[in-house]
Amino acid sequence: MQFLKHIILILVRKTSSNSPDHKDLSDEELVARIAKNNNSLLFGLLYDRFSNKVYNKCWAFVKNEDEAKDLTQDIFLKLFLKLSSFKGQSKFSTWLYSFTYNFCVNYVNRDKDKKMSDISESIEDHDYYLSNMEDVDEQELFNLKASKLDQALELIDPEDKTILLLKYQDDVSVKELGILFDAGESAIKMRLKRAKIKVVEAHNSIK
Repeated sequence: MQFLKHIILILVRKTSSNSPDHKDLSDEELVARIAKNNNSLLFGLLYDRFSNKVYNKCWAFVKNEDEAKDLTQDIFLKLFLKLSSFKGQSKFSTWLYSFTYNFCVNYVNRDKDKKMSDISESIEDHDYYLSNMEDVDEQELFNLKASKLDQALELIDPEDKTILLLKYQDDVSVKELGILFDAGESAIKMRLKRAKIKVVEAHNSIK
């Protein structure tokens, strides 16, 4: 795997500057051409277009430059191998950001203790409690202090952070979120409601 990663990254760094005619392609057109024959040189164009944004999203999860760089490279390696799974049901950028967040969530969860027996309040009970709370007005969310909001996002579950970032940072619609998460719009709205409540509670707990 490391050898494959090394080879792909060499090809990506060559990028596609030798193919200027491809630079006018939309993201979706570019992806279709890459996926058709695993064109690693064209993949370099995709890397150029999105590597900085992917890096920034990785950094938002790990807060470490070296880790964010490694995650970015790992994501593009996996992306090269999985690009054909993009079905065009949403914009490619939306799909890629979801792909990136999911990769980061798995990364930050890798060392978490999965045993839940010592938790006094079950996840189901807590979710039921949140479901019956009044929803957070979006203006209230926007009014949170930016300096504390970043800290608050670190205090909530990575999965909740993901759906909030997709909705409010990447401007992904509820309908598109439903496609990405394979869930109905009502379920997505409930997940957003719970995530908003959690981040406001976390924000208010910071002194």
